[in-house]
Amino acid sequence: MEEKVKILAIIGAGAVLGSAATLAISKLLSNPMPINNQSVGKEYISEAVNSNELPQSKYNGMATPNLLTDEVVSEQLTRNIQFFGLEAQQKVTASYVVVIGLGGVGSHAASMLLRSGVGRLLLVDFDQVTVSSLNRHAVATREDVGTPKALCLKKHFQSIFPECHINAKVILYDSLSEEEILSGHPDFVLDCIDNIDTKVALLAACVRRGLKVLSATGAGARADPTRIRVADLRESTNDPLSRAVRHRLRKDHGIDGGIPVVFSLEKPKAKLLPFKGPSGEEENPSDYQIVPGFRVRIIPVLGTIPAIFGQVMASYVATQLAGLQVQMEPVVNFDTDHYRILHQRLIEHEELLYGTSMQVEVDVEEVMYIAKELWHGRSARDLSIKDVGRAMWRSVNELMLVS
Repeated sequence: MEEKVKILAIIGAGAVLGSAATLAISKLLSNPMPINNQSVGKEYISEAVNSNELPQSKYNGMATPNLLTDEVVSEQLTRNIQFFGLEAQQKVTASYVVVIGLGGVGSHAASMLLRSGVGRLLLVDFDQVTVSSLNRHAVATREDVGTPKALCLKKHFQSIFPECHINAKVILYDSLSEEEILSGHPDFVLDCIDNIDTKVALLAACVRRGLKVLSATGAGARADPTRIRVADLRESTNDPLSRAVRHRLRKDHGIDGGIPVVFSLEKPKAKLLPFKGPSGEEENPSDYQIVPGFRVRIIPVLGTIPAIFGQVMASYVATQLAGLQVQMEPVVNFDTDHYRILHQRLIEHEELLYGTSMQVEVDVEEVMYIAKELWHGRSARDLSIKDVGRAMWRSVNELMLVS
């Protein structure tokens, strides 16, 4: 009987200790900002949009403390600490990053910056989650459809890394909102905007303010992740968006490069789809624009490519913040002279045959695409595949384009 009492006493004490430990751990891990199950309802969205943000994160706008002294945060970021080292990871955790444009690219970039331990994030987008954006958005679910993208990300982010100070603004970047968005000395700005006017204005403002900025160019209508590169804007090729941005920055702001961009060497595999109105007939897209200058027509998107663009951006920024030097894959442009020669031969051939080269409507970049991507350095007379490298350059020397 005495033995049974002892056993029961031990079991009871264990149960009490177990309950206390469970309570302590649950308090430690509990989300300081529980999510209202009705947070995607119309009433909540209306209130949130009016305030332009959700309730503040754990530190309520105060200077972010050394988050790595928190045992749970330290454990959550242990692989990063092992990779960068404690001191370098502390730089990442003390950083402030602004992400503008929270679609397929921006949502993935912001998500991985959060998971990398960035201690303060400003998320900016005026748009809402749609059903069609679920094929590429980092965290959005069907319940989030109709919710502003900035608020959607903040809601999900608070359950991933609640210690991060997250500010969400449902606002369009323009000259009027520039100070509100870019003030506060961010350590990095991520441009994930797909509108040319807004993109050019943001990049010019970052250069003027001396802010570090990384820009994403077109990720739509592409399928080859191995062709994605990070380089100076001057080196980006085969991308209509970066070409237009380059031209506008040089013409309107006197900026000729010096801005790192994420882009794809792959030629777009699809074009903007024609816009059809409610009747099913083709109509003028500008008649349906909510915001002037923003495209209404849709470009086909394979969701994996914007996601990889975003991951590349996050990796670039995280390593920069940590002070880790990473040598990016160079953009091979040293054979451009060969394609200039090929282009010149085409012009001379047309002038010789027809007395004019007015019908030659391709530039050097397009000649490079035709020779590399379409013909792979082969001739119509000799269809044997040439190896990429010196053999290909020699074969290009022997090629002649004809229309």
